[in-house]
Amino acid sequence: MKLISVIVTTYNWADALRLCLLSLYAQTDTQFEIIIADDGSRADNLALTKSYAANSPVAVHYVYHEDQGFRAGTIRNKAVAKSQGEYLLFLDGDCITRPDFIATHRRLAEAGYFVAGNRVLLSQHFTQEVMTQSLLLHTKPAWYFLTLRLQGKINRTLPFLTLPLGGLRKIQSNKWQKAMTCNLAIWREDFLQVNGFDELFEGWGYEDSDLVIRLIHKGVRRKEGRFAAPVLHCWHSHNDRSQHDANYARLMERLADKNFIVAEKGVSQYL
Repeated sequence: MKLISVIVTTYNWADALRLCLLSLYAQTDTQFEIIIADDGSRADNLALTKSYAANSPVAVHYVYHEDQGFRAGTIRNKAVAKSQGEYLLFLDGDCITRPDFIATHRRLAEAGYFVAGNRVLLSQHFTQEVMTQSLLLHTKPAWYFLTLRLQGKINRTLPFLTLPLGGLRKIQSNKWQKAMTCNLAIWREDFLQVNGFDELFEGWGYEDSDLVIRLIHKGVRRKEGRFAAPVLHCWHSHNDRSQHDANYARLMERLADKNFIVAEKGVSQYL
């Protein structure tokens, strides 16, 4: 594997995206590109985002569509269509990575598997502190995060442990729960064969779970990225969840139908 495509989703939060991008610019492994997938930000946020990408040490591409509500799956499909890498790494624009994040995901990549990473949540107050003071968390040593936990500013520190789990990373190979696109890696070919995200999932909820379930139905298995490649996830208020029940019902139908693999309305329309 040579090039990794990092798909970074954003919406009207340029300050968080700046910190996310700075953490990606500091990676020890630089064989990757960034595709910023903008789900309809305002013009002022668009301008800031493009300025933050100007000094990147790696290639940065920008994909945008008009704001028609939460359409994260749609903008990610469009971003994948523009990407060049054979391996896709999905990341939210309010997440901050450690310097070995790309290198670790490259090491974990294995044919026939997707890799589900995990996250450490920042408190609401600490998120505001990070934004106002522009704290570069990706530069901080391990002991710093222990102090944050003791102050209640993050929810846990265990994800920062690096453990050589070996075969234990595959012990729950059919588990779809808690595989989220704030930290999820998939081979491009596997993504295309299931037709990417299903855009029938509009509004907040379960478009990432649906993708993972269809990958598992296809025979792609889960590999754990925990205790290897965590992200720091900034606090934000909940998105509009008015479509939650409809999306969840569709997800349960997909889960029960093991022959359902290809998204009805997916990435193929952009290729």
